[in-house]
Amino acid sequence: MRTAAFLGLVLSLTICAPATAMPNNLSKPEYTAPQETIPSPQDIAYPGTMALEVDARDHDQGIFRVTQTIPVTKAGRLTLLYPEWLPGNHAPRGEIEKLTGLEFTANGQTLPWVRDDVDVFAFHLNIPEGVAQITAKFQFVSATVESQGRIVMAPSMLNLRWHQVSLYPAGHYVRQIPVVATAVYPDGWQAASALRPKSQVGGKIVYEKTDYDTLVDSPVFAGQYFQTYPLTNRVHLNIVADDAKFLQPTKAQIAPHVALVREAEALFGSHPYDRYDFLLALTDEMGGIGLEHHRSSENGVDREYFTSWDDGPGRRNLLPHEMTHAWNGKYRRPAGMWTPDFRQPMRDSLLWVYEGQTQFWGYVLGARSGLYSKQDTLDAFAAIAADMDLRVGRTWRPLIDTTHDPIIAARRPKPWTSWQRAEDYYNEGLLIWLEADQIIRRESGGRKSLGDFARSFFGGRNGDWGVRTYEEKDVINALNAVQPYDWASFVAERVHGTSAEAPKKGLILGGYRLVFVDTPSAYILANDKHRKQMDFSYSIGVVMGGKGMIKSVVWDSPAFRAGLKPGLTVSAVNGKAYSDEALKQAIEQNRGQDGKIEIFAKNGEAYHNFMVDHSGGLRYPALEKITGEGADQEGGIDRLLQPKTR
Repeated sequence: MRTAAFLGLVLSLTICAPATAMPNNLSKPEYTAPQETIPSPQDIAYPGTMALEVDARDHDQGIFRVTQTIPVTKAGRLTLLYPEWLPGNHAPRGEIEKLTGLEFTANGQTLPWVRDDVDVFAFHLNIPEGVAQITAKFQFVSATVESQGRIVMAPSMLNLRWHQVSLYPAGHYVRQIPVVATAVYPDGWQAASALRPKSQVGGKIVYEKTDYDTLVDSPVFAGQYFQTYPLTNRVHLNIVADDAKFLQPTKAQIAPHVALVREAEALFGSHPYDRYDFLLALTDEMGGIGLEHHRSSENGVDREYFTSWDDGPGRRNLLPHEMTHAWNGKYRRPAGMWTPDFRQPMRDSLLWVYEGQTQFWGYVLGARSGLYSKQDTLDAFAAIAADMDLRVGRTWRPLIDTTHDPIIAARRPKPWTSWQRAEDYYNEGLLIWLEADQIIRRESGGRKSLGDFARSFFGGRNGDWGVRTYEEKDVINALNAVQPYDWASFVAERVHGTSAEAPKKGLILGGYRLVFVDTPSAYILANDKHRKQMDFSYSIGVVMGGKGMIKSVVWDSPAFRAGLKPGLTVSAVNGKAYSDEALKQAIEQNRGQDGKIEIFAKNGEAYHNFMVDHSGGLRYPALEKITGEGADQEGGIDRLLQPKTR
């Protein structure tokens, strides 16, 4: 008894004893906070006009050569900035590492520069007396392989992004910095941009004077194989392709693109642009992209976009999404995401509106225009709902926190995406807005929908491509103005709270239920083809990449519980050499059986057997129409997807 008491006393003293203090004779530095060395942006005009000339002819090596002239009015310190926080990227994505060969001159003399030791996107110069302008020369050495970043120069096309090839003076709102840009393209190439040429001689185009904000918002697609299609009198579809054979769309294929513009302008009741240019690259050689701008959008799709039109929807939801951003994201923008220059950090907490509702309208407009069939859209909704249900990380990480993912993860691959979560504000946001639409329809007796919210909140004056900001309270107030409801609680529960499953009530309210079938939809097949994968997420919980590589494993799925992880290479399934088809057969043959699926895989230099316990067979998501007594023969989702202009 005494021994026990003594040991308890010792344990107590051990637990309570303070940590060993540092000896008093050790060096103890004091922290000195860095001084701010960069002027804050002011809404005042910059004195003079920058001249920017970009030689974009070296598409073989992927090198842009830049000469930039910047006027100055006084001697002393000048700070120049390279764009860091880029609109539409929702994160600091400026590729400063690709700026090379930087040198400055004035009056024939070299000017030394020093990079800021806190903000590495800033360069400090000391301007001598008597200098009226300085000249900067440098290169932007673009990625030549995907591991270096997105490829923006390919053998037959390029994507000139002005933020990659320019500097701007600190201390001014970027809308207050005038600039005249010139680009030299390869001989015989054509170019498209929201910027309009002032003059052109051969491959050299001098663009109209604009401000630096508009310049950065007006990228260029240029290419050897180029075609422009007018969709309306103010909207054009500009296409570049890897080869001429991919650039032969039919009238029937162009028609839904025309319908897209009409449906979008009808939905929002206005057009926040004087003109709009779709920049569309049909390519397997230049990097893919989908990025919104006020009066244009950058869109990269597979080269077979038109030639494989009948094989499925492919990436035809991209253009509706990016065009929707002209209203939602560019014209109406969360207050935290508008910044006066490209150095100030963005606050992304309203991306569930910015991207989530855009994702919603992108699919709806795709269906209304005919870019997607109604069935393709239903299949997409099914896949999105099922995929979001697999994001079991929602039990610890609310949707609002995923809006920080562009900064946290920067779209780097994740080992356990279903548990970690990713940029779920896109697709889970879609489900939330689908439910909001169906609630408005129900509460208003079918007289109103989310379309009324879209017109009142995102609509405005025709041709106004400025920016109007908003906060979360403005969204809730606007919803209540359309249809009174407890929207504050709706948002709090679905956006700010954790949950066990995805917000799928919109499907039920809209007349459909999520079910699982043994055959993948055309949407899933097209997605697998685009991503070069085979998706078994809904059965055993794995997605297979090429050559037997496990691309992802769903957290707490049968595959997870068996010990499988991303990165393993599968050699055999049930004693047979691995193929995607062999795994499909093994999963299906075990339907209703007590046995396990044997997966033989390589982990580093070791081989292991993994026994996957799954008897449910192949499972793929689908939507099933709710029928029976009291069921609406044409549900809210059916009405949602109906064209409005045809």
